[in-house]
Amino acid sequence: MRYEGSVYRPPSEAYSYIIQVAIGCSHNKCTFCSMYKDKQFRVRDLSEIMKDLEMAREQYKSVERIFLADGNALVLKMQDLEMILKKIKELFPECKRVGIYSAPKDILRKSVDELIRLKELGLGIAYLGLESGSNKVLEHIEKGVTKEELIEAGKKMVQSGIKLSVTLISGIGGKENWKEHALESAKIINEIQPDYVGLLTLLIQSGTQIYDEVQKGEFKLLNPTEVMVETKELIEHLKVNNCMFRSNHASNYISLAGNLPQDKEKLLKQLDRAIASHSNIKEEIFRRL
Repeated sequence: MRYEGSVYRPPSEAYSYIIQVAIGCSHNKCTFCSMYKDKQFRVRDLSEIMKDLEMAREQYKSVERIFLADGNALVLKMQDLEMILKKIKELFPECKRVGIYSAPKDILRKSVDELIRLKELGLGIAYLGLESGSNKVLEHIEKGVTKEELIEAGKKMVQSGIKLSVTLISGIGGKENWKEHALESAKIINEIQPDYVGLLTLLIQSGTQIYDEVQKGEFKLLNPTEVMVETKELIEHLKVNNCMFRSNHASNYISLAGNLPQDKEKLLKQLDRAIASHSNIKEEIFRRL
């Protein structure tokens, strides 16, 4: 398959056929992110995308999941997304789900009816990086949106019927704003009521603005125990229904998995044990993106 640069996908898309419909990220200003800094954003020519799908059909006997990359593939025009999804239906009748990375502004630019149309054509899940529910933190990391806009975008996606998987980043508020980050993040999740919540843990990458802030002492990182305390604060204040919670990414200090609300107490007890005994906490050298 034809790829440009490093290709990223959510953990749950590990066995999906990944096709780049756009290159890079149209925002690409988040201070913590180094993923697309080596790419100049552009939408790929539709003929190239169709050719890649045809090549994949020739190569793979069965494709049950397809993921549309790069950073915010939902940025594509509605007519182009429709054509891509129709082509997938034509070439891969066995495909059970198409997933996509979606930035909040891309969701806001589309109507609920348009999102419903994408669902009808096979778009089954959208991944939305919230990072935090705190406006103070969002401004600091240059997310480019407010919590109010994140809530609006998330609710719109839920209303469309497309499954919504959102991510938060533990430690992104630093020592100064950890509690606000936890509490406000719980509030935004409670407002949106997504189907999935994924919790990553901040990893500092060289070449990012936040890396420079850490080096200068302007941003104070949480230690592993403090991350556990922050995570506990978040989970304690979550009020969601039928939501799958995961904190088992390679970046996390401890692996957590459960369905909320039924597994809430189990998750909190697991965190209490980790905080008290420092057991099962991953060493720093083993944390990766």
